[in-house]
Amino acid sequence: MTSHVDEQIQARITAAKNKRQQRAELDENRAHGLTARHLAKMARWETEDPE
Repeated sequence: MTSHVDEQIQARITAAKNKRQQRAELDENRAHGLTARHLAKMARWETEDPE
């Protein structure tokens, strides 16, 4: 049988793991978005007329 304190500790550990996982997913999406923005910018530069 687990105590109320043990249950609370386990809940906090689980919440921290979930938060860490979400942060990793956000970081991955951010990196992908930045790469896409950079590639789009480079493509625009190539289509501009040199002056």
